[in-house]
Amino acid sequence: MQEAHKVKYLNDPEPGNGAGPSRKTAMLKTALGTEILAALQDDGVTDILVNPDGSLWIDSADKGCCATDHTLSAAMRERIIRLVASLDERVAHRNSPFVSTEIPLLEGAGVRFEGLLPPVVSMPAFVIRKPTLFQPDLQKYLQDRIIEPWQLKAIRHALEARLNMVVAGGTGSGKTTFANALLAELTHREERLIILEDTRELRSSATNSMFLKTRPGVAGLRDLVQSSLRLRPDRIVVGEVRGGEALELLKAWNTGHPGGITTVHANSASGALYRFEQLIQEVSEQVPCRLIAQAVDLVLFLEGRGGARRLREIIQVKGFTRDDYRIEKLHPANPMPDKRR
Repeated sequence: MQEAHKVKYLNDPEPGNGAGPSRKTAMLKTALGTEILAALQDDGVTDILVNPDGSLWIDSADKGCCATDHTLSAAMRERIIRLVASLDERVAHRNSPFVSTEIPLLEGAGVRFEGLLPPVVSMPAFVIRKPTLFQPDLQKYLQDRIIEPWQLKAIRHALEARLNMVVAGGTGSGKTTFANALLAELTHREERLIILEDTRELRSSATNSMFLKTRPGVAGLRDLVQSSLRLRPDRIVVGEVRGGEALELLKAWNTGHPGGITTVHANSASGALYRFEQLIQEVSEQVPCRLIAQAVDLVLFLEGRGGARRLREIIQVKGFTRDDYRIEKLHPANPMPDKRR
């Protein structure tokens, strides 16, 4: 594991002020142990995985997913899952074996926790996912050859033209980190950004930014998208679309709020459009393909992990014919996307 960078844990006392952490958070830190806490502090680590056999795996940007020599007992794994549930004011047991929430361990960064108890798994297991603490900008992506010069030019043109962009890719392809690089390009613009998320992962240094976060049983992403329309947005940004909120987002983008950004799981650039169809089907029998074609301007498809990561493809959506989307693949000889249709 690469050298850890110092990160302040949420609720840690400031030097000399004598304030102590909350009891539950302190108990969770103790249960997690030094190995996992060190991984949380490591800039390069994105995922911490503990399997039903107790083995601990660390996924990092430079080394990929590697096993460690450390193991956690079944009793300790169950204790960790129950402690996380209690932080979320829930109780985990065999009739409620899923614990999916955000844990308050890193200040200013969303740390996702997904825990499982029997009978859905043979033994307790969990995954902790954290955003990378180092945030590259588009120039860094260019230096690392993740994007090419013509792609950088196309992206900056699209941001200037306020085109709606979808960042697509598989798990671990760096979609959220890339979306943050897009947001960094908007820092000095006189625009109001409304940013909606399940877990706090997006970052914006723009002075006129407002972050909204879901709360299970209180407000979902669909609620936040609808609320955002009344918050005088210039751009509406959603960390990741995973369900029926996709329909509300496309409606918002298509009704006077261009320049949006979101991410979606997909296996190709064109596949992102079909993924939107699947998500919309969760709330509507009729799939508004023409709305998808009107609202989504560009799809940026990321592929690979670590040093093999590349912005593999950029497509512009030109419309919808009788049975499919009309798309145009951008390339060095044709790098400039059209302005909004």
